[in-house]
Amino acid sequence: MTLALVVFLPMNDLLPKLEEIERTFQGLQEEQASPEVLANPERLAELSRKVAELAPVVESIRAYRSLRERQAQARAMLAEEKDPELLALAEEELSQVNEALEQAEAELKLMLLPADPHDSRNVILEVRAGTGGQEAALFAGELLRMYLRYAEAKGWKATITELSEADLGGVKEAVVLIEGRGAYSRLKYESGVHRVQRVPVTEASGRIHTSAATVAVLPEAEDVEIQIDPKELRIDTFCSSGHGGQSVNTTYSAVRITHLPTGIAVSCQDERSQIQNRAKAMRILKSRLLEIKQREQQEALAAQRRSQVGTGDRSEKIRTYNFPQSRVTDHRIGLTVYRLQEVLDGELDLILDPLIAHFQAERLKEELAASA
Repeated sequence: MTLALVVFLPMNDLLPKLEEIERTFQGLQEEQASPEVLANPERLAELSRKVAELAPVVESIRAYRSLRERQAQARAMLAEEKDPELLALAEEELSQVNEALEQAEAELKLMLLPADPHDSRNVILEVRAGTGGQEAALFAGELLRMYLRYAEAKGWKATITELSEADLGGVKEAVVLIEGRGAYSRLKYESGVHRVQRVPVTEASGRIHTSAATVAVLPEAEDVEIQIDPKELRIDTFCSSGHGGQSVNTTYSAVRITHLPTGIAVSCQDERSQIQNRAKAMRILKSRLLEIKQREQQEALAAQRRSQVGTGDRSEKIRTYNFPQSRVTDHRIGLTVYRLQEVLDGELDLILDPLIAHFQAERLKEELAASA
């Protein structure tokens, strides 16, 4: 996270929380130094871990408090001092302190947010054409290209594991494995329905049509989370094929794995080795099963927020791409930018940075309300 992703919540609302953290830290240090704990290696190790986790936060709290004191001193000097040179120095000091305080506040707010356990994971990204026929397929292809270019710009490895192309161009369905640090933390807000508004090439009257594509972003499942009984799988092999059905190779390297209890089927043919394709297909299958497991847990605990921002429902319209006005609008936060082509070329941070800032603020408000 960069400090540009400021959580927009008044700092005064956070001061009680900061004081509580500092008191907790001091209490842990005192307990850590007690004879009883020093004689108990397990408890000492536990306390040492907690102290180490809180130490950076407390250090930032104390640095922030020091800056507030400097700010008060500079303001007092401006109010009382008459000497022009000293006034100029006080103004310069206040300007520097205000800038440092802004950064310190942003850093503290981010530190207060509990980390999403999935943020460090790789991503299974699925793009599907929705309503709109051929135009929807063309738009899905543009979204796929947008995500591939964004991944490239971030230095992530993106592998298309499944691809079903439309007859006249575009994409019916695509599945991409994106591997890289922070991939899920950035892309998790993309799940939902993406709409496009433009005049199709085939539209003689020049009318604007609305089409749609769906995007799903899943964190890659870890083996300890999803255990699959091999008896519940049907594994089929077939020859990999390229565009137009032409054979890429004559060996049965492509793999399709079907999970019999759920009917979920995953195919992978991008690798030449059947073993490699099978391993990738299993990674995607486990991620889809993890999503089902999480959805069931969320429905059972309806009072809690879903792990995906908003409702997490893929039918939710989250964004509109309007070509006549070169406009991209994210409906969740009311954000509009008039740089459509840049976004489609992979400059997705134009949308994601404000989104992340907004949802960080929402999470922080919930954390404060829960601890009140």
